[in-house]
Amino acid sequence: MADRKVVIIGSGPAGLTAALYTARANLSPLLIEGLDAGGQLMLTTMVDNWPGYRDGIMGPDLMTEMRAQTERFGTEILTGNVMSVDLSRRPFTLAMGDGRKITAESLIIATGASARWLDIGSDRKLSGHGVSTCATCDGYFFRGKPIAVVGGGDSAMEEAVYLSRFASKVTVIHRRDTLRASKIMQDKALANPKIDFIWDSEIADINDVQKGEVTGIVVRNLKTGQLRDVALDGVFIAIGHTPNTSLFKGQVGLDTNGYIVTHDGTRTNIPGVFAAGDVQDHIYRQAVTAAGSGCMAAIDAERYLEGIPDEMHQPSTAAQL
Repeated sequence: MADRKVVIIGSGPAGLTAALYTARANLSPLLIEGLDAGGQLMLTTMVDNWPGYRDGIMGPDLMTEMRAQTERFGTEILTGNVMSVDLSRRPFTLAMGDGRKITAESLIIATGASARWLDIGSDRKLSGHGVSTCATCDGYFFRGKPIAVVGGGDSAMEEAVYLSRFASKVTVIHRRDTLRASKIMQDKALANPKIDFIWDSEIADINDVQKGEVTGIVVRNLKTGQLRDVALDGVFIAIGHTPNTSLFKGQVGLDTNGYIVTHDGTRTNIPGVFAAGDVQDHIYRQAVTAAGSGCMAAIDAERYLEGIPDEMHQPSTAAQL
């Protein structure tokens, strides 16, 4: 017999929402949060696009509230790292870093995706204070201000075009002399009068860590090595995300970029294993969409445990509570 009916790995909006719904369905979930608990919202400041908070809420405060809400309904939260999983048979087995083994009848994977950083130090130190990895989340705060976007792919061009609605000027910093983005996205960005490009270059530093805000960047030309200062108020890093799926390689189906492939909601290729949030969503990557898929995963897991065939799915008791 398994230790748990439901185990959830991940404590961002997807994992916590899955825990809330499974707890309210009397499934007594165990949520395993890593040492960096709370997901990407722990790295943000004001969140203005979470429904219900008309004046916004700080990212860490939102995650604290969500965590307490899941515990109110009986979710047990375990802090620690999952070192390996065996999904070849039920119950599924999870090996923890402290040597414990946990078995589960069903598993919800909500381990998220990590934004790629520049690894220059100042980018992480100023995260949430002028440096962002999400234009949709933070573009509004830069109305009438000059900003930079780092990257040359579709995501970078999409963000540059989107940010041009708010910013006075968008400067794209790219390491090459041509873009990697699709032709249509290149054309949109190159034709936008508010977007300029600095080619063959990288950001060597972001000012000003001591002030706790972005006042400009130091740009290095990769061909000449020459440095120059560019005054601006924000930096958006758009060089991609890495899904946190290394634990599941060779067991759960992944796409070419490493994201978990889901079908018919949040189901994976393994019956009883579900995935929610940014670990399977490389398109929207919003807190509210992650929470929505966490709800879906909880309902899918409940139906699975009840033995309801896919074609006979009815509204879940978890959704009605």
